[in-house]
Amino acid sequence: MSNLQLKEAALVYLDRSGGLQKFIEDCKLYNDSKQSYAVYRFNISINPSDIVELDAVLGNYILHEPLKAAQLFQSVCFVAVKTLNLIEQLQTETQINIVLKLTHLPLLPNYGLDLCEFPFDYLSQRFYMIQGIIIAMTTVTKYTQGARFLCSDETCPLSEGFRYIRVHVPGATESTTVRSDFSCNLCTSPLREDRKFRVLGDKQIAEIITTKSLTAFRGCPNNQPMRFQSLTVFLRDELSNKIKIGSEYIIVGIPTCVKNSSQTIVCIEANSINLYSPKVPSGISDNFRYLLSFTSHSCWKFTAILANIFASQIVPPGTYNMLKLCLLMSLVQTNDRNKEVEDCLDILIVTSDTLLVDRLLNFCVCLVPRGIRHPTSSEIFPTLSRDKYGTGVASIQACSALLAKDGICYIGDLLSHRKDKLELLQSVLESRNITVYIPGKKYGDGVDQQVTFSVQSSFWSFIDVDSSSKRHVHRNSTLIGQVDFSLIPANLMDAFGLLIYCNESSPCHPVLPSVQHSLKKAIDPEKVLYETSKKFTEQDYEKLIAFAKNLHVEISLEAEKMIHGYYLASRRIRTDSIHGSKLSASALKCLVSLSEAHARLSLRNKVLKEDVLIAVLLFETSLTLKYGAAVFCIAPNALFPFDLCDEVHLEERDAYLIQCQQQLQEFIEAYGPGSVIATNEE
Repeated sequence: MSNLQLKEAALVYLDRSGGLQKFIEDCKLYNDSKQSYAVYRFNISINPSDIVELDAVLGNYILHEPLKAAQLFQSVCFVAVKTLNLIEQLQTETQINIVLKLTHLPLLPNYGLDLCEFPFDYLSQRFYMIQGIIIAMTTVTKYTQGARFLCSDETCPLSEGFRYIRVHVPGATESTTVRSDFSCNLCTSPLREDRKFRVLGDKQIAEIITTKSLTAFRGCPNNQPMRFQSLTVFLRDELSNKIKIGSEYIIVGIPTCVKNSSQTIVCIEANSINLYSPKVPSGISDNFRYLLSFTSHSCWKFTAILANIFASQIVPPGTYNMLKLCLLMSLVQTNDRNKEVEDCLDILIVTSDTLLVDRLLNFCVCLVPRGIRHPTSSEIFPTLSRDKYGTGVASIQACSALLAKDGICYIGDLLSHRKDKLELLQSVLESRNITVYIPGKKYGDGVDQQVTFSVQSSFWSFIDVDSSSKRHVHRNSTLIGQVDFSLIPANLMDAFGLLIYCNESSPCHPVLPSVQHSLKKAIDPEKVLYETSKKFTEQDYEKLIAFAKNLHVEISLEAEKMIHGYYLASRRIRTDSIHGSKLSASALKCLVSLSEAHARLSLRNKVLKEDVLIAVLLFETSLTLKYGAAVFCIAPNALFPFDLCDEVHLEERDAYLIQCQQQLQEFIEAYGPGSVIATNEE
């Protein structure tokens, strides 16, 4: 096709897509303004599917020659301005800066760039699509969007007017647009910039990594050694401040090279950026579907069996059931969508068997896409460094907490962190926000800044009680509950939603089966020891969690009354005149989160009073560990009073939980006035 035919096709597309009307409206804004402009910038939205259907040659030209295609639309828009007299001040075609904004790219292999590929194609100067997670970003700075130059020889005809206009093109550095060694094409005299016509825009630099690289931050080792490297992304103008650290995006842009001192860095100039929405699984495995139907007559049996047989690769079935149930509930409280911070379910485990607990937590972290095992050599929360591109601004580096967005951040032994880090952790657990202060003297133009990030991840940690007692044998600590927590600040302990005590000597954690399991695994690591491991595999649990965590649940009226009734009654009985109430303000949110988690794990869309009972038993167990028993006294193994080896024991457990529910109703009626719960008879 000739150049004229391409321009005609471009005009037809602008007319049919509504782009021409938008262009006319943008021109009116420039024309009505009293300010003089050297550069008039216009964004034109391009839908590749529509333009290829209209004219395949023009569509191919835009996708594979975007810089030349922008000049094509520049000519069309200049003719439109002059023909319709849209901008009176416009003199030359070079004053129009056209930016073609693609809505998407064709879902074909040649348009996608895998960040693990080698060699990386950065020479073709065409659009590509990449997908990954933002791990670092700078603050927003200014760059030269356009500038006007004049010939320094006043006798030259080009010493006035708008012949020498330079605008930023994708991949160009600041020195490409503005510098002092340009010369006049007519008389070869040096060009000087007319600074009052310089146009500035916003610029932000980010770093992105492929989602595959998160396997390096998980608890499970990767069998195939791989090397991951971040890619620099330049975001300009309307794309600035459109990203968040830890979020996953699909970016359409043009790869290019940026020379920084002696280095040449491959980067991508972003054209459009969209938040990635993962696909939600449509269902669960057949074995779990059969188990769900088999236990449909009970609100507690399905989750009990799940916890009983869960992680049989790590611990034998029937051991650590309460811990495994809590971990499953925390996993289903993660979410692929934008969730409320109240959904997070943080867990603090107190144990003397740290090796087994650590293995179990590592195994669970790998069941969700954003499961992060915090490396001891890195930081939990964001850090600052100087931007490597010479802008002098601060680059905010990602951390374990933000990388685990909508997932789990496992920080290991709580006592291995310094006091200042624990204080910061407590602040984050309470507010679900982290603020990064940027000193202006060290970064930027002398103005102090602060950036606040929302922390949308659940935290897991554990405490070694043996280590704690050895370190503090000289302390005179008073044991109030079942465990001595003198080493941990009370506010930090309250900030964790759930406190679990794994005591090896209790009936819930028999030593002999665990020892036999470990010996058999040491002899033959690949051997499947239990039949349940074949029926309910790790992949089945991944699918179950992915389906359950995206269920939208609602709280029934009677469940809501039971939650508030227990909360008010517990505050009343755990309040003294000196220290006030022992229940923190976040206790109510934790109860709601626990109730929703059990409903999700049960694959229900509504929270029932049976779910609230499980939440209350777990929460009351945590309170008993910290403050001792109260009026509503429960057994240490209230959730799993029997070995779940057959149907008879499951029925006995249901009968026991029904008794607990009746006791809970009586407790609320006695100590929580105004929170009457409707009984079955009513």
